[in-house]
Amino acid sequence: MKYESINTVEQLQQFCQEIAECPRIGFDTEFVSEDTFRPLLCLIQVVAGDRLAIIDPLECKDTSAFWDLLTEPGRTVIAHAAREEARFCIRFTGKPIAGLFDTQLAAGFVGMEYPASLGTLVQRLVGKTLPKGETRTNWYRRPLTKDQITYALHDVTDLFEMHDQLAKMAEDLQRADWLEEETAIFQQKVIDAESRENWRRVSGASGLNPRQLETVRQIWLWREERARDLDRLPKRILRDDLLVELARKGSTDVQKIRGIRGMERRGFSDQYEAIAEAIGTALATPDADLPRRPRGTRRVVSPMLSQFLSTSIACISRQHKLAPSIVGNAEDVRELLGYELDRRDKDAEPSLLKGWRGEIVGKTFRRILAGELAIRVADVKESQPLEFIEVDPSKK
Repeated sequence: MKYESINTVEQLQQFCQEIAECPRIGFDTEFVSEDTFRPLLCLIQVVAGDRLAIIDPLECKDTSAFWDLLTEPGRTVIAHAAREEARFCIRFTGKPIAGLFDTQLAAGFVGMEYPASLGTLVQRLVGKTLPKGETRTNWYRRPLTKDQITYALHDVTDLFEMHDQLAKMAEDLQRADWLEEETAIFQQKVIDAESRENWRRVSGASGLNPRQLETVRQIWLWREERARDLDRLPKRILRDDLLVELARKGSTDVQKIRGIRGMERRGFSDQYEAIAEAIGTALATPDADLPRRPRGTRRVVSPMLSQFLSTSIACISRQHKLAPSIVGNAEDVRELLGYELDRRDKDAEPSLLKGWRGEIVGKTFRRILAGELAIRVADVKESQPLEFIEVDPSKK
């Protein structure tokens, strides 16, 4: 397989200048994320026009020219399951990918499996079987073998053909605008996740009181900073169970912190004071500023009704040739029901009432709740055999 190997900043800048006029660029990345604070970018594979290229970020220390190119509007940028690719672009430029076409996302909008692997889509759309021999390879090790490079290039060689087919299918179903809308939402979620404090995801914190929750938050902030400085996974700095135990104790006494089982043997000798300071900040936080537990499910929302509407998403999706998992889930349904049946001050509009979801799901659910639609078995041989029908007003 013929390809270009790009290993210097000068080569990368020249390459980006030469492909800047291409109407389509396809790319993929290889990275490792087991041990570092952020995923470590190890390889970028690119297809543009009739050119294939491998960019080595470990040799070419500055890859910003490529990411800057992807943020410029005026072309289509094709990738598959592009969450990490979007994260890299946002990390290096502060901007989303312009003109992104995610083949995995597009497949969900035309009734195909979602989320589908690249191999599955290539098989279905192109009729090829991708090699699997390097699925567990260590992309950080150098030099890369010929087999590793060939495997990596296969991730981009079919992107243009996949784009041709999926884009036409989306246009035929009048879904191109929906796909563009969802791509923007997807990239905004990536941006939000990069800046959001995710301390509420600490395992075991759900039963804590407000003061203890603030303590979790302050220790979590210390852990994030420490992990970033050492370039290690946060949970390898301090496990969640130890973090929660520190919050339960709520003591700034270094000896008591050291006395928690597990704290004395994890190399914290130079960090006890910093942990105590974080706990002290939490203890000094005014009551009015303490975090509160998320409000529970509203009692007015019937579990049976919630389950019924959750099942109905699959029915609606089948009627509209959409993958159900791309439309919504049980939590989205509960959010909508709470909003419609027991709305509270400051409730945000549910996702199932916004944009394209509001058009096909929100309106349908509102009509179901109003008794204007009924459900029946349309075809017992179908995997999703149900469909909605109009209710005769005279028989209500």
